[in-house]
Amino acid sequence: MNVPENLKYTKDHEWVRVEGEEAFIGVTDFAQGELGDIVFVEVETEGEELDKEEVFGTIEAVKTVSDMFMPVGGEVLEFNEKLEDAPDLINSDPYGEGWIIKIKLADTAELEELLSAEAYKELL
Repeated sequence: MNVPENLKYTKDHEWVRVEGEEAFIGVTDFAQGELGDIVFVEVETEGEELDKEEVFGTIEAVKTVSDMFMPVGGEVLEFNEKLEDAPDLINSDPYGEGWIIKIKLADTAELEELLSAEAYKELL
């Protein structure tokens, strides 16, 4: 299972990659494996300010639909438009081309509450 060391993780299987005051958010390799073939991603929160643990969108697989939760608070700046035509990028490249949203961080201190790669591996 792929759990990159440079990311932060949540118990709900989202990951965060921080780049300055912005962060990319997606679902982990474990999550995409559990979901199976991803067929649709919906994010209607672009431009909104959301708190930590608020739902920012849904991810639909052949068998199920799951909510996705904000790992940290911030403004949703961008939805990965590639996912509109190719939601399966989340299956093939969950930490790269399969990122879901980019946010402007509201409080970088919230990052300290997230799991390290080691802690996330223990959770699994």
